[in-house]
Amino acid sequence: MVDDNELGLFLRKRREAITPDEVGLPAGPRRRAPGLRRSEVAALARVSVEYLTRLEQGRDRRPSPQVLSALAGALRLSAGERAHLLRLTKASDPAYNCLGGDSRPARTVRPTVRAVLDRLDPAPAVLLNRLGDILARTAAYERLMGPIGLLDGARPNLARFVLTDERARVAYPDWERVADEEVAALKQGPFRADPHIAALADELTVTAGEAFTRRVETVPGLPGASGVLRLIHPTVGHLRLAYEVMDLAADDDQRLIVLLPADIETTTALDRLVVPPLHLLAG
Repeated sequence: MVDDNELGLFLRKRREAITPDEVGLPAGPRRRAPGLRRSEVAALARVSVEYLTRLEQGRDRRPSPQVLSALAGALRLSAGERAHLLRLTKASDPAYNCLGGDSRPARTVRPTVRAVLDRLDPAPAVLLNRLGDILARTAAYERLMGPIGLLDGARPNLARFVLTDERARVAYPDWERVADEEVAALKQGPFRADPHIAALADELTVTAGEAFTRRVETVPGLPGASGVLRLIHPTVGHLRLAYEVMDLAADDDQRLIVLLPADIETTTALDRLVVPPLHLLAG
């Protein structure tokens, strides 16, 4: 049986990531495990250790808003992490799943969103739905990602390409981190409580195997909103691209990713993609 204890995983990973000095506690003797002890988080949040254990083990998935607020404060969660924590508890609510869990992933692109993409060109930019399906992209994105194989097929999907296509491991020097981010994006929100994401997860369990299932068990569903992506392009070589991820309105259920050159060399390389070099014919 697949473990769907996303709330417990998130709380445990955050507890393990925070250090005693971040919450004003003495480090004390060397710890056997990284991060804070359950007893320390429980004391900071003013809940019992037994109750925190139940949350982390998935035996209680419906904490009150007051408890969520206390845990968020104890774990020093950011605004985005607090919103994610709330989504995870909502995913355990049958009423929530009944109302919103079975809605089909949006494939329609609003005219204003398409106009934004047009204005973003010549920057590489792509619009995805919650499954990672590529709905729209700029011409620059096609020049950048088409040659690596991402856009092959009638319905290209970023998560499927990264996790199952061997070309992705060549294109992304930091493939492990990129794969982590794609699994985190799929797990953001209800995950398997959403039947469409559950179907994709079942597919990836078979087609990607351990590369996917291991991440489902260990990667919290909170992808990065920005960072630097390294890419090896078959024509212009190594690139460093700064990316920004922007979530659209809830009704859209889509995200826009914009890529910008992170150094002068990448700027020059992207310019070469716009204007291919001339090849002189001999004779």
